[in-house]
Amino acid sequence: RYFDVMRATLFFIDEFPERLHHPKETQLLFPQLARLAPHCQETLARLDKDHAGSERAIRELQHLLLGWELVGDSRRQAFESAARYYLDLYLRHMQLEDTEVLPLAEQVLGDADWKVLDAAFATNCDPLNGKYPRDPIYDRLFTRIVMSEAHN
Repeated sequence: RYFDVMRATLFFIDEFPERLHHPKETQLLFPQLARLAPHCQETLARLDKDHAGSERAIRELQHLLLGWELVGDSRRQAFESAARYYLDLYLRHMQLEDTEVLPLAEQVLGDADWKVLDAAFATNCDPLNGKYPRDPIYDRLFTRIVMSEAHN
């Protein structure tokens, strides 16, 4: 069951943040901020680099998990180390967005900018935040994760 839960979790991370959310930050939000607040370009470049690296990291985690599942405990440490590294990177990334990028966006973006961004981000509704109608596909995925964890 552990492997099922981890596969489902990695699938969701790849499906939503990596494929939908991060590309819109990179393509829409970051260029606007770089234009309106050139002093933040180093921070935005770091976040872009994180986006590229995190997509590769998810693929690596999926591969390492499969290796652990198929080959056995000799592969466990590699997966756990990579998972800890990814989690640390992701938490630092979100903290940087929350403490620097989003406050800056609130200061420099105008109403027209927000309308464009809101419209773009509305098309990829985060099924976890409760703001949008529930998606039956993700409901099944989350039920699988939660029910598997409840039985462990």
